[in-house]
Amino acid sequence: MPTPMALDGIRVADFSWVGAGPFLTKPLADHGADVVKVESRRRVDPIRSMAPFRDGVAGVERSGYFANRNTSKRSICLDLKDPRGRELALRLIEASDVVVNNFSPGTMDRLGLGYDDARAVRPDVVYLEMPMMGTEGPHRDCRGYGLTIAAAGGLLGLSGYDDRPPVGTGTNYPDHVPNPLHAAVAVLAALRKRRRTGQGEYIELAQLESTINAIGPAVVAAAHGETVRPAGNDDVIAVPHGVYPCAGEDRWCAVAVFDDEQWAATRLVLSAVDWTRYPQFDTVDGRRRARADLDRTIGQASIRWDADRLAAELTARGVAASPVQHADDLIRRDPQLRARAHWVTLDHPVMGPSIYDRIPYRLSVTPGCLRTPAPLLGADTRDVCTQLLGLTDNTYEVLEQQGVVG
Repeated sequence: MPTPMALDGIRVADFSWVGAGPFLTKPLADHGADVVKVESRRRVDPIRSMAPFRDGVAGVERSGYFANRNTSKRSICLDLKDPRGRELALRLIEASDVVVNNFSPGTMDRLGLGYDDARAVRPDVVYLEMPMMGTEGPHRDCRGYGLTIAAAGGLLGLSGYDDRPPVGTGTNYPDHVPNPLHAAVAVLAALRKRRRTGQGEYIELAQLESTINAIGPAVVAAAHGETVRPAGNDDVIAVPHGVYPCAGEDRWCAVAVFDDEQWAATRLVLSAVDWTRYPQFDTVDGRRRARADLDRTIGQASIRWDADRLAAELTARGVAASPVQHADDLIRRDPQLRARAHWVTLDHPVMGPSIYDRIPYRLSVTPGCLRTPAPLLGADTRDVCTQLLGLTDNTYEVLEQQGVVG
């Protein structure tokens, strides 16, 4: 008997694309929801053309980025600008519990697929939109992606060092963490409400406002009149708190010391330094005032160490430390991830056996799983149109020839 999943019986009409929207619907799909991703052959989802590509060969079916975001889903292609394509989309909405899009405000309304249109065919629908700035206000029509949202939401302004340009987060953080996961929680809350009351819900998640949650302490400090600036790796509590060079090419170890006992342990491990020459480091206040000298001194000692060994020696003495791992390290060397079977191999129709990261949380009764690899563009159009939306094979083939479906 199949293991039950938390969202068995839930269907999602997924009109979202690029990063944030698909990452919202991914956990729903991995926990049993039938997520039908609505795509277009005329305007292919940009994430399908984003690196990294399997074996370095570009192609809409070879993007690891797309594959990671779209496990356990089905893909259909509709021409939403054709009235017949719109009608099929409405049939899909009628057969769905949840509708998701992350287009600019008004896009779905202009297509005849807005909330009012959806509610007309499915009164108890849970309908979520993810506009960048929200549906109201002077900037409602601004367009952008994760990098734009990170800049507008203050995240980039806190990255890097005060005397240098912002360095960013190395990825479009709003697309990966705050926005899709806030949205997923909102959808689950609305489904719970519907189960109790029978009522649907309209959810507007302004990605700008969601991203601001990631810098909550800075916002609180600014609200109390403090000047908030980038601080590099410095921490208001821990000192030293930084990433220090180790032996080898581009190898580093992150260290965070929170009290005098941990500082004593750190000095014991880094005994190559004659710490008696640095009485200014004996107190927390002294270390805080001399951060630059402290970091430089630790770096001169840590460069002699293998990063893994240094982290092991420090953590054994109660000091928070970790080697800075590359992606290769995580996949091939990390014993913790291996022990938890974090990496899953799925056999993609084009890319072949490919590595995916497993669901990072465990539900005891309804654990969920990556059921299928990401779908090929339009792979499930015929099945969805004929088995779910009621088209005959003949009608489907006519619409396919005319580019309405495919």
